[in-house]
Amino acid sequence: MANISCARSTGTRVHRRRGLAGPLFAAFLLAPTSPLCAAETQLPTIRVNADPAFPFSREIEAFAKANEAGPPITDATLFLGSSSIRLWDIPASFPDIGTVNRGFGGATTPDVLHYYKRLLPRAKPRSILVYVGENDLAAGATPAEVAHNVLTLLRQLRTDYPKAHIAYLSLKPSPIRWTLWPKMAAVNMTVAARGRVSGFDYLDVGRVLLAPDGLPDASLFRADGLHMNPRGYTLWTRLVDAYLDGAVDADRKPVAPS
Repeated sequence: MANISCARSTGTRVHRRRGLAGPLFAAFLLAPTSPLCAAETQLPTIRVNADPAFPFSREIEAFAKANEAGPPITDATLFLGSSSIRLWDIPASFPDIGTVNRGFGGATTPDVLHYYKRLLPRAKPRSILVYVGENDLAAGATPAEVAHNVLTLLRQLRTDYPKAHIAYLSLKPSPIRWTLWPKMAAVNMTVAARGRVSGFDYLDVGRVLLAPDGLPDASLFRADGLHMNPRGYTLWTRLVDAYLDGAVDADRKPVAPS
């Protein structure tokens, strides 16, 4: 548009001077454009997403760089999922264990499955906490579709890490998505029912976010009514910390002879 604008400006000036003598007219046409037009022709650089079909390529690249930044964290706890994982200050919440955060905002379960191999840490984790599925429902997926994809992800994790403690964090109630709660509850119920068969644990992290009247406690959420504030994450940290302590105790128990 800048080039077109400059051309129109020059054309107007030529039109007004159509009575000029030939040499002077030619010199005018060959004169450099004004500084203003020259500046206008320098269009800003547009950054193009490297993977436009999936809008998380930069986050995934950051995970790859984190993997390469230092030695692998052995016996770490992997936190995997969407923004509820990404916004959690996990190192401060669990200072006594090694942790890896693989949460990326707006992710659905198909997104996690698409990038699955690139989300895994270099060393096998000791425990894995998964929170995903909420954005699926918000995007229009049915509870059956969400539960199927979540179970697919959990089964894949169990296959790849047969000795890890794997827990699915239940979908949470939030003020802004309260109308979706019946669908979330349906997903939670289906996933919880398959836990023992598929070899993972189900951790209810939604009940602690409800007020005495049964509605989401707004004091535990940010102003957006969707993401938890530090008070909400403190409640999640207590539940997850207790789960991880139990997992460590289970690992320490001697295996009974067969």
